[in-house]
Amino acid sequence: MKALVKGTILHRGEALKGMALLFEETIRGVVPEPDLPEGCERLDADGLMVSPGLIDLHIHGYAGEDTSDGSVEGIRRIAAGLLENGVTSFLPTTMTVSWPEIEQAFVAVRTLMPQSREAGFPGSEILGTHAEGPFINPRRKGAQAARDILPPDAKRLLEHRDVVRIVTMAPEMPGGLAFIREVTSSSPIVVSIGHTDATFAQAMDAIAAGASYVTHLFNAMSGLNHREPGVVGAALASPVYTELIADAFHVHPGLFALLAGTKGGRLVLVTDCTRAGGLGDGEYTLGGQPIFVKGIECRLEDGTIAGSVLRLNQAVRNLRDKAGLSDAQAVSHATQSAAGAIGVSDRKGSFEEGRDADIALFDNEWNARATYVRGTMKYRRA
Repeated sequence: MKALVKGTILHRGEALKGMALLFEETIRGVVPEPDLPEGCERLDADGLMVSPGLIDLHIHGYAGEDTSDGSVEGIRRIAAGLLENGVTSFLPTTMTVSWPEIEQAFVAVRTLMPQSREAGFPGSEILGTHAEGPFINPRRKGAQAARDILPPDAKRLLEHRDVVRIVTMAPEMPGGLAFIREVTSSSPIVVSIGHTDATFAQAMDAIAAGASYVTHLFNAMSGLNHREPGVVGAALASPVYTELIADAFHVHPGLFALLAGTKGGRLVLVTDCTRAGGLGDGEYTLGGQPIFVKGIECRLEDGTIAGSVLRLNQAVRNLRDKAGLSDAQAVSHATQSAAGAIGVSDRKGSFEEGRDADIALFDNEWNARATYVRGTMKYRRA
């Protein structure tokens, strides 16, 4: 058994000092340092924060690769690159590209899922995929390709129920509510409301039908108005998990505290990162369309916002700083909340005994110094 000592353990919303984290492949407990079992291998955390590994439920790409390319090696490289951000598991996310291209990406993810749970896999664990589209509203397509948008089709999606964990769709499109009922009643797939022009009433009907998640709040959806609260109002008024891209560009940071207070444990930090993540300014592609990156902004040629270059550890730091949260409170939105959203909190997202030993060590600026996946160190910053 191993024991991480001399760090600050972020556990159950608190920052614990003088405690040790016991683990093998799974978490064995959090105990006072003087009470370590005999024969434990002591690992010095050197004063760093010891956090559950981060979970990104919405990430298209990283380090030059894009999930929608449908490349096994490309997704493997994304998984490897995310370790440097303290991300221990993620959902490679597809765009609205042609259905054959989406299916090719599903096949690649399906191939890698079991491999990613092996100790020798050189990257973060792949929990499945997030299909952002193609069942969306053309009026709120954002950076999605209009030519590849399809009407809601549960049968088409359910053929991949073993790999899809979240599907983003527009419930107001013809057949949308029936799609939600069929998908949620016959699979573990989480239906998310997004890229949608739904009214408040339509969004609430979707939630009543089984939708339990909202994709990148405020972006590509009907906004909040005092007479028509739209999808934003429904997200804030309902107990649905709700994404926030906390790069201080997609959503003004003045709203971070409000969202954290309103949504509590159902606010989920995501990146919506593109293949430009981890690289510099320049021209890249997203779902086959050219995008232009300058600083924290990613845009299509016409100026439409197109994903991000946000790292999930940066999102945690931004939420901490802009919402006035503690480190332990902020990181829960990239760990416990994410695990709860897709039903894996029995094995991910916390240091409760029996959970996978997914661990990341961070400095005070939320730079990752070391990352463990299921008890195996897979990244260490030089």
